[in-house]
Amino acid sequence: MRRVAVIGTGHSKFCFNSPKTQVELLSEVAIDAINEANIAPKDVQAVNVGNVLGDFEEGQGMVQSFFANDIGCFNVAASRFEGACASGSMAVRDAVMWVASGYYDIMLVGGVEKATAMGTGLATRTFAMFGDSRYEFPAGFTFPAVFALLAHLYSSKYGIPLATLKEQMAAVSVQSHEYAMNNPNAQIHKEITVQDALKSFMVSSPIQLQDACPFTDGAAAVVIASEEVAKKLSKKPVYFAGIGQASSGKLSSQSKYLPRIYARELASQQSYKMAGLTPKDMDLCELHDCFSIAAMIAAEGLGFFEYGKSGEAWQNGETRIGGKIPINISGGLKAKGHPIGATGVSQVYEVTRQLRGDMVDQGRQVEGAKNGIIDTLGGDGVLVSMILTNQ
Repeated sequence: MRRVAVIGTGHSKFCFNSPKTQVELLSEVAIDAINEANIAPKDVQAVNVGNVLGDFEEGQGMVQSFFANDIGCFNVAASRFEGACASGSMAVRDAVMWVASGYYDIMLVGGVEKATAMGTGLATRTFAMFGDSRYEFPAGFTFPAVFALLAHLYSSKYGIPLATLKEQMAAVSVQSHEYAMNNPNAQIHKEITVQDALKSFMVSSPIQLQDACPFTDGAAAVVIASEEVAKKLSKKPVYFAGIGQASSGKLSSQSKYLPRIYARELASQQSYKMAGLTPKDMDLCELHDCFSIAAMIAAEGLGFFEYGKSGEAWQNGETRIGGKIPINISGGLKAKGHPIGATGVSQVYEVTRQLRGDMVDQGRQVEGAKNGIIDTLGGDGVLVSMILTNQ
């Protein structure tokens, strides 16, 4: 298969209550990505879009086709991907395979969501559709409850007192807010303390408000191309070195493995194997921290820390710039924001720009970064893992 590179990026401000439609949000960032790639809309051969709840959010399905037409990508193959929070990453992974196969040379991948348009009640209900509707939702398992369950299981399995675990979870949130302060695209520009987190509203014990990411409106886009095309168009192409995807069933079917997410471990192993790299080779990571406990579980599943030890790593600064593995230097879902269908594409945007050295002016550049990994979790267990490199 051919090597595949990111040659253009675009990213909106993540926010509450955007006055723009999803088509408008996505069109703007896609044009930014196309311009950065030094191509024209007519050069795009196919479009993939991650979008989860467009029909609920503004009564708009088929975002991909209308958006493609509006930016001048007339009559191309336009596909929508829905894998809950992993939708954008699925759209990217699929495009990588099409270009790697030789079928297309240039593809545009976007992700968009207007989650805040629904309000908290409807957003919570519709998010819960990506758990099991027969047994989980009727029992009260919205996603705060799912990760509350995982936090209790984590505490029990690794012998960590709940009070200690909550302090570790708070440290995750504190770091995310700190780095988001330097990200102009982040939704939340407000630093918090451990005490702020521990005093915040209880959502689903032990998950408190400051353990949770917000609902978000926003969009992100990338242009990807074959290596041959990339070398002609881009001075700093960033290549996909490895991709992986795996899935799990409802929580009860995962019970023997929880709080570990087996699909994550499989997906990341696929990425590492394809790239010929290991966790020790990663210079940064953008992982799925929809809740603070989710970040801790993800960091262990990706191979960065021993099981039950990642909370200590956050407290000790090992996940910061200059530490063992800088994690979510964008602010993560927690503070950068989480527009569901756009999140995975946003993660690719962040790692790409870090590997190009573009974050120096924002004061959050991981110096000398060569390899980065993204991790995106959707619903009860769709996992996408991708490794990018500037080598």
